[in-house]
Amino acid sequence: MVPLVLTFPDINPVAVNLFGLKLHWYAIMYLLGFAVGYWLMRRRLHHEPFRSITTPKAWSPTDIEDLLLAAVAGVIIGGRLGYVVFYKPLDYLADPLAILRLWDGGMSFHGGAIGVVVAVGIFAWRMGRPFWQVADFLAPAVPMGLMFGRIGNFINGELWGRPAPADLPWAMIFPTGGDVPRHPSQLYQALLEGLLLFVLLWFYARKPRYRGQVAAAFLIGYGAFRFIVEFWREPDAYLGFLSLGWSMGQWLSAPMVVVGVALWLWFQRRAISDVEAGVLLADEDVAAASPKAESETDEERSSNASVENDDESVEKLANGEATNASSSP
Repeated sequence: MVPLVLTFPDINPVAVNLFGLKLHWYAIMYLLGFAVGYWLMRRRLHHEPFRSITTPKAWSPTDIEDLLLAAVAGVIIGGRLGYVVFYKPLDYLADPLAILRLWDGGMSFHGGAIGVVVAVGIFAWRMGRPFWQVADFLAPAVPMGLMFGRIGNFINGELWGRPAPADLPWAMIFPTGGDVPRHPSQLYQALLEGLLLFVLLWFYARKPRYRGQVAAAFLIGYGAFRFIVEFWREPDAYLGFLSLGWSMGQWLSAPMVVVGVALWLWFQRRAISDVEAGVLLADEDVAAASPKAESETDEERSSNASVENDDESVEKLANGEATNASSSP
């Protein structure tokens, strides 16, 4: 009996070819990721602590645009340089100009993450905001961008998984993976590192947390999910398995979990809160402002109620429901 396997759909990686100007699906996925990230950050403006922060100034849509621009630069520059350094340093040393040929592919999430950290640091410094406050603002929007990126990998037929059991219903034969049925690990990553991580992180961030804990939770979640899914993803042929039988992705993800846990515990001990409404009053600056926080007005209570309605579309997305939400703040 011939096992039932899926054949990779014949998808042209070029979505649009207009007079020789080619727009690839992978680029479209990146653009979708940034667009959804922008929309989610607009929603974050209505969440605590960001709707209550007034020092050095209140958060605004203009801040989101500047932060997104910085993050895009960090993702592209860091992702490319990370791929060069972590995966093919000798190849690019022999041909340095190839680093600029982004259309040939080759991006590293871990390199992109480092790039975003640098970009967030620069943004926070310029705006006079605490670094971890900015990181907490950005972190819940990142997983959906990762999901679109992995869908782009799938469309390109790249980064496929290891050989799958013959009875796996969704095993797939990829054009560049030989005649062996394989795990569609790109989709595993889209679901785990993308959709599931978004759901968990979004609801975790909906309640006030100590400064830095949301960003730390992202490190823990992404590192854990990436480490797990690497057991079904084919290691890069030019690297293979490294020490302990781990892939490069696992060696880069394990430290993220360790650092994330350490940071979360450290932030818990420091107990610094950006919430001015008095939910977490461990921060001396917030405690000093507590008389104001104790007298919540009817207008503020009404604003709190409106946030639940404003976020209805996001929570439907997180639960897999269809939405027609407006993109207005």
